[in-house]
Amino acid sequence: MDYTQIPSPCFVLDEAKLRKNLSLIDQVQQSAGIRIILALKGFSMYSAFPLVKEYLGGATASSLNEVKLINEYMGVKSHTYAPAYRDDEFEEIKKGSSHITFNSLNQWEHFKDQVQGSGISCGIRVNPQYSEVGTDLYNPCVPGSRLGVTRDQLGDNLPEGLEGIHFHTLCENDSYTLERTLEALESRFASLLHQAKWVNMGGGHLMTREGYNTDHLIGLLKAFREKYNVDVILEPGSAIAWQTGVLVATVLDLLDSQGIAVAMLDTSFSNHMPDTLEMPYKPRILDSYHEPVTGKPTYRLGGMTCLAGDFMGDYSFDEPLQIGQKLVFDDMIHYTMVKTTSFNGVGLPSIGIWKEGRFELVKSYGYESFKDRLS
Repeated sequence: MDYTQIPSPCFVLDEAKLRKNLSLIDQVQQSAGIRIILALKGFSMYSAFPLVKEYLGGATASSLNEVKLINEYMGVKSHTYAPAYRDDEFEEIKKGSSHITFNSLNQWEHFKDQVQGSGISCGIRVNPQYSEVGTDLYNPCVPGSRLGVTRDQLGDNLPEGLEGIHFHTLCENDSYTLERTLEALESRFASLLHQAKWVNMGGGHLMTREGYNTDHLIGLLKAFREKYNVDVILEPGSAIAWQTGVLVATVLDLLDSQGIAVAMLDTSFSNHMPDTLEMPYKPRILDSYHEPVTGKPTYRLGGMTCLAGDFMGDYSFDEPLQIGQKLVFDDMIHYTMVKTTSFNGVGLPSIGIWKEGRFELVKSYGYESFKDRLS
């Protein structure tokens, strides 16, 4: 990738890498006899949806806006799940959805008369009370979780009108974590699984990560599908766009802060990659050392906002950084892009695609994008 062609800051999707991921995911769904759909919460870059549609036949939404984006740019109805539905939006959600999953029995009772007879397949999200996600912010099974119904809230039969069971307890996990999760699910919900027509296993299946055992995953999915005679659906977020692109930034200033060398960038960790502060994790930068190396030029990287914590550090480089030099943050396409904000009026990164040896600018943002979020 020739970074001299790319404006800064800018998210850049590598089309060939996305196609490689989609090809592997399609092999899994074909071999396992299941359905894998795109989760917009992880990847909503609709300029790439035509490519996604070559491999995946559906998508999942968690809001009316995502439903509409799926309808418009995927050309299909959505598999929809939200923690709660609004009365004033539900009719439009219903029109744009083929499947609707409810988070609670209260929500099902509230809306069931509107969906029965509509042809929409309805399900309930369950909480298997088992998750190996280490960060509570991303763990839907912590005590007091608002996500999903625990087994004690359900009787011996699925409520009439519900034909699907949905769970989502993984976060960038492997197939062995899924195996243990399925054991926990079955220990609590086996009798209800036999009554279901479909089971949606949510996201977090990072099958495109190097070293992931896709054969083991395929075996698990086939066995589960045959045991319960159900359609199985996966809706990965990270796996779709894993390692498919970068965020290009530029060094605007270099300063000494009480003996610490700081490089100020034209991007922001809090605005443009907030997941690095939420998880937290330290993003990799191409041609840098992820951890400080004694004797090499080392910098703490600062973002554009006035938030004191808008920094990431420390990285070492073979040569001192220069004002105007570009830094390339790796693996910034999944989840990162969908969480950007314009706090402080800092401009959003442009979005582009690298394909067939050249850069194509898809979208850039200016004052109007900032103003449209306010009134």
